[in-house]
Amino acid sequence: MTPEILKDKVPPHNDDAEKASLGAVLLDQDAIDTVLRFLRADDFYRTAHKKIFQAIIDLSNQSQPVDLITLAEKLRDKGELEQCGGAAYISTLSDFVPTSANVEYYAKIVFDASIRRKLILTANRMIADAHDDTREGNEIIEESEKRIFEITDSHTNTTYKNAGEVVSKTIEAIEKLYHTKEAYTGVPSGFTDLDQMTSGFQKSEFIVIGARPSIGKTALALTMAANISIHQKISSGFFSLEMSDMALMQRLVASEARINSSALRSGMFKMSDFSKLTEAASRIYEAPLFIDDTPNMKLLQIRSTARRLKAQEDIKIMFVDYIGLIEPENKGKTPRHEQIGEISRSLKALARELEIPVVVLSQVGRQAEGEPPKLSDLRESGSIEQDADVVMFLHRDRMGSDEDGGNNNRKTELILAKQRNGPVGKVELVFVPQYTRFESLSKDYN
Repeated sequence: MTPEILKDKVPPHNDDAEKASLGAVLLDQDAIDTVLRFLRADDFYRTAHKKIFQAIIDLSNQSQPVDLITLAEKLRDKGELEQCGGAAYISTLSDFVPTSANVEYYAKIVFDASIRRKLILTANRMIADAHDDTREGNEIIEESEKRIFEITDSHTNTTYKNAGEVVSKTIEAIEKLYHTKEAYTGVPSGFTDLDQMTSGFQKSEFIVIGARPSIGKTALALTMAANISIHQKISSGFFSLEMSDMALMQRLVASEARINSSALRSGMFKMSDFSKLTEAASRIYEAPLFIDDTPNMKLLQIRSTARRLKAQEDIKIMFVDYIGLIEPENKGKTPRHEQIGEISRSLKALARELEIPVVVLSQVGRQAEGEPPKLSDLRESGSIEQDADVVMFLHRDRMGSDEDGGNNNRKTELILAKQRNGPVGKVELVFVPQYTRFESLSKDYN
């Protein structure tokens, strides 16, 4: 559905800027790299210009020179020369270029017009969707938001890539690793033994941490988030569906200040602890950690907020506590295991879309009580086991109220049960209940 006021309007474009962008490439071989930073063939409005630019890209990918003769020959081979106005038209393109030094300016004009055309198309789709009574409003909002984000990334993202492009980027990444000699290729969790097995949490991975209730899933995730954001200054997001932001922050402050969490909640801590609290609060204040504690959060809300956090704060990792509390959009219409399966697949897709690791907490079934959990123990859906790139379980023998009571440090196994691109095994951690945090096992705890 197109509003009447827009029906007779010509879509935004600048014919002279398109010609100048193409002509600059023909005048200066180095201009192609500048233009490709902004434009793809579909960014041109005129069909002839789309075909000409695609031919230029083909020549560049084949390491062939781009000039009037080679371009005309390439278009002739593709059977598109006459559709583009023939060699005579191509030869006139350089006439529109006062100087190739301004090629970036011309390319930006073309790109801006392309964005405007895409926005108009998206707006028309939004209007049509809004008039469709069979669709839910939240679904339309989420889909529209995704389209907007796709437009902002349209000059870098494509739906498919040829093997040559992928292998080139892969070799560049390998060379970078070789020269930088960084210990980990992903986001380090802060637990050395775990990071050595995983090389850190990798981009686009869907990571699941499972355990029985009160074993310490939230404490582990919060410890990891603190290690990442407070100590490594890496931006991260934390979606807390189970605890309020204040309760979560109390845990974080107690953990960082190393003050008994029960004493902190009751106010029964020492006057001398205030300096520890102040120092811990200062470190947390400066940390790029972003918390969303919206109760009964729906899947679409998580996806929408995660996109904003990526765009505005450039988060490198996100945590979700926990998957069983996420509200599906079709609640009540499908069985619970199908709802969890949909949520699992959507979170995995979100990890790939944002190119960040998404760490999700999950409960395991009652059958795992007292026994080391297995992949089949993940509750409510086998899709979690299937979708996850990495699955970890926390396991230890019960000792009363595990997460908040007692003062005895407790050895805990972190079982790496699945890793799609690496080894599996066990990591020994220590749960420190008075601080509600996990630490690596050292000789002091043996």
